Amino acid sequence: MVRFTKKKTLSDVDVVISEQEGVRSLHLGGSMIQSAMRIAAPNELELVYTQCMMGFLLFHPVSAHILMVGLGGGSLAKFVYHQLPETKTTVIEINPQVISAATHYFALPETDERLEVILADGAQYIADHPDSTDILIVDGFDDGLQIQSLCSQDFYDHARQVLCKDGMLVVNLLSRDKNLDTYIQRISDSFHGHIVAMMSDMRGNLIVFAFKHSPGKVAWKVLKTRAQKLEATYGLPFTDMVSKLRKYNDCYHTYLEI
Repeated sequence: MVRFTKKKTLSDVDVVISEQEGVRSLHLGGSMIQSAMRIAAPNELELVYTQCMMGFLLFHPVSAHILMVGLGGGSLAKFVYHQLPETKTTVIEINPQVISAATHYFALPETDERLEVILADGAQYIADHPDSTDILIVDGFDDGLQIQSLCSQDFYDHARQVLCKDGMLVVNLLSRDKNLDTYIQRISDSFHGHIVAMMSDMRGNLIVFAFKHSPGKVAWKVLKTRAQKLEATYGLPFTDMVSKLRKYNDCYHTYLEI
C-alpha cells in the first residue's frame, strides 16, 4: 500500500494506493475505491460505473473536445486517449498528489496535443471557460461524498454554459447519497429537464446525462442499433447500457422522452 499525504484540505486530501488480485486501486480520503486499473490491461475500464459514463457515445459519438473534472487514476482519460484519437481531452484536478499517482501508478500518458492535465479548481475552471467543450464529465468525490462545489446549482448552471451547441454533461452520483434527489433536481433545473440516467449496478453509482439542448425523441430501437455498433467498436456493454437507461427512464418518466 502506498500513502501519499495526510489529509488537510481538498487539494491535498489523503491519497492511498492498494493492490489486490492484479487490480490496483486509488482511494481518496478513506477506504472507498475511487479508481481501479487491471495491471495486465491498463487502458481498459475496470469499474462498471466508468464504462457506463462512456454511454454518452450513444447520443454524441463524435467529440472534438472532452473536459473532465476529477482525474482519479485517469481511467476515463486513458480510455478516451487510446480509443478516440480525434478527440482532445482536458482534465482538471485540484490535488497534485492525485496527478502524481495517476502518472506513476496508473499509466496515465504524458501530456501532449491530445491530453492536458491542469492543476486547478474544477468549479472555478468551468465558470471561467464558457462554450469550450462538447462533453463535460464530472466525477468528484472525497471518500464517498460529493464535493459540494461540484454539485451546487451554480455549478450545474456553469456546466451548461461551458458546453458548446449540442453538448452533454455526464455526472457520476452515488445512489445511496441522502442528497441524491436534490442533485438530480439541480441538474434538471439547469438543463431544463433534458436529462436521462442509469444505475451502473444494483445500489451503486447513478450516471446522469444532461443535454444542453434536447436531442429530440429517440426511439429505443435506434439506441439499440447504435449500441450494437459501439459495442463492436469499443468493447463496452452499450447494449446493456440501453437497457439500464430504459429501466430508469420507465421508473422516472419525467425525464427526457425517449
